[in-house]
Amino acid sequence: MYRRALSPSALALVGWSLFCFFAAEARAEKACVWKVTAPNGKIAYIGGSVHALQKSDYPLPPAFMRAFDASSRIAFEVDARALKESSESLVKEGKYRKGDSLKNHVDPRTYAYMTRLFELMNVPEESLAEWRPWFIVVMLQAISSRRALPEEGVDEFFMRRAAKRSMPVIGLETVQEHAGVYSGLTDRESEILLLTTFIPSGVSMGKDNIMKAWRRGDADALAMMMQRESAEFPAFHERLVNARNRAWIPKIEKFIESGQTYFVVVGAGHLGGSNGVLSLLRAKGYQIAQM
Repeated sequence: MYRRALSPSALALVGWSLFCFFAAEARAEKACVWKVTAPNGKIAYIGGSVHALQKSDYPLPPAFMRAFDASSRIAFEVDARALKESSESLVKEGKYRKGDSLKNHVDPRTYAYMTRLFELMNVPEESLAEWRPWFIVVMLQAISSRRALPEEGVDEFFMRRAAKRSMPVIGLETVQEHAGVYSGLTDRESEILLLTTFIPSGVSMGKDNIMKAWRRGDADALAMMMQRESAEFPAFHERLVNARNRAWIPKIEKFIESGQTYFVVVGAGHLGGSNGVLSLLRAKGYQIAQM
């Protein structure tokens, strides 16, 4: 069938329509960053962090830099100086005192299983036995994360930026509170955490799924992934995520009311879902707008 060629004016109209369409699509892209507005008009920004990234994840989505540039203060789960102290505290708390051993704190079957597992990884029994179960989990998760995502994460990126700007940095948690999430576990809880980490459950978030959800700013998906992975030990999910979320809310409210503009950066898994930071703030009357 014969079709007439479009006139120059019609082509221009089509071109403009396509431009508007793609411009709207670009504007519709969201990031893991939200603007929080109080009823009195005071604001803060909240960003969801991934604690380690790949080179391909940089540059960060522009919304992160817009929030940072618009802020006069920045807050993390724990500030940079305290983070170092927290890490040192974890190592100290994670090691048994001389004369004590993992063997004295877990079921013999658990100990035999872990000894065999670490033997396959060429780790001698004496090296395994000196550490508490929860510290073994923390240590191996950190190693695994750094292998998959070797670059500095969102937290470290903005800690460096804040230092260059001489920007005040605040921690939502003290060293003791931050380290206590793990070090405060009982022997039984610590052993359960170890077993649920090393015995396959068939549930895995998958690094690719995490990064895709983070890139598109899907906080609810990230929260759901974390909850599913903790399905066999929900009490630890409550301790690691929900309880900390609730404890942060009064502090974030004080940030907003201070008259300074804060950029609050926490793990992205803390933001979504009915128990997430965003829902908790929304329930208290704050307007939440994704950037």
